[in-house]
Amino acid sequence: MELPQMPELVGLSLLVGLLALVATVAVARGWLRAEEDKASQPVRQEANESKKSGSKKQKHNHRVRKEKPQQHSFTHRLLAAALKSHSGNISCMDFSSNGKYLVTCADDRTVRIWSTKDFLQREHRSMRANVELDHATLVRFSPDCRAFIVWLANGDTLRVFKMAKREDGGFTFTATPEDFPKKHKAPIVNIGIADTGKFIMTASSDTTILIWNLKRQVLATINTNQMNNTYAVISPCSRFVGSCGFTPDVKVWEVCFGKKGEFQEVLRAFELKGHSASVHAFAFSNDSRRMASVSKDGTWKLWDTDVEYKKQQDPYLLRTGHFEEASTMPCRLALSPDTHVLALATGTSIHLFNTRRGEKEECFESVHGECITDLTFDITGRFLASCGDRAVRLFHNTPGHRAVVEEMQGLLKRASSESTRQRLQQQLVQAQEVLKSLGALKK
Repeated sequence: MELPQMPELVGLSLLVGLLALVATVAVARGWLRAEEDKASQPVRQEANESKKSGSKKQKHNHRVRKEKPQQHSFTHRLLAAALKSHSGNISCMDFSSNGKYLVTCADDRTVRIWSTKDFLQREHRSMRANVELDHATLVRFSPDCRAFIVWLANGDTLRVFKMAKREDGGFTFTATPEDFPKKHKAPIVNIGIADTGKFIMTASSDTTILIWNLKRQVLATINTNQMNNTYAVISPCSRFVGSCGFTPDVKVWEVCFGKKGEFQEVLRAFELKGHSASVHAFAFSNDSRRMASVSKDGTWKLWDTDVEYKKQQDPYLLRTGHFEEASTMPCRLALSPDTHVLALATGTSIHLFNTRRGEKEECFESVHGECITDLTFDITGRFLASCGDRAVRLFHNTPGHRAVVEEMQGLLKRASSESTRQRLQQQLVQAQEVLKSLGALKK
């Protein structure tokens, strides 16, 4: 038998040893990798958890940024409704001449139209008109309730929106192609449309009032000479334009038109003189025969303006009331259509006065989350509306109903005919029933 040669045995041994060494190295590497994975698993888990928690925090912070600020909460036994659809603060509102609608504007670039018949319902629907690339600070209905005008915050001019009724009862809103030309050099304090539809008024905080026609042309420029204007308004009868400012008086002009409706001139009519400091605001009664004013001297006054001013007859002072808050803060004013109730607002509070006795009858505090920006009665005098944050709040006018009770009781004593007594008695009972339902009937 032949034995294998030595070189072949040596080569075979080296090959087997090399394979064993490779296998050993592979096993060792696998064991080391497994140990490293075990050691690094908690670190990766902690990193993943931190990433998850970080992403959760980011998502939470993202959600917080998207959340709307909380609506100011207010309750009162005389609160009739709160209109909440705007996402921005409301700066102005106006009731239509037919009493069917309330229009509001806010810095959310929308104007909303509300139906007054829904005021006492649980839901308050509104129709929205968008103000493109701007927002409205002031809004007024046209006399025919088929359009409204707004003052643009950035555009510094008037824009007209026409309203067209749809078959479903809603409206479509279309802005006219051209805005009014820019004429004012100072911020605007108020705008208005005459109930006759013959002219539009714009007043700025310097001393300028402009009278426009509906074709966007300036008919007249009034220099009030009051150092600055704080408020201006058109009378409900459309004959007068009044203004107040730094001086302690209210100035009133007559806007004159001819028999054929053509504009003629603006004439100085009369002044309300009696305050000892600047006047914050004023208002006309529904028939323009009475006016009310409030001043920095801490008083409010009721005036008889049914005078022959062309014969130099001055208005008569009927009543002076005290309101100390007006001496330290700006004040807004609203006079009920029948002049029986005067509403004054400073900051976030509203105070209601009986103008026949000069007494304060109601006070609503912290009505809005921001300072009150507008205050007005509806055309019936049943409700007082205020705005200042993202809601309009409507109050029952209980002082007005009490004034009716007092007036009817006085008239009943002097009534001579049975038919008159029956009519007065019916009005008296109706006012008493409303007060009773609101828990405001004084025994």
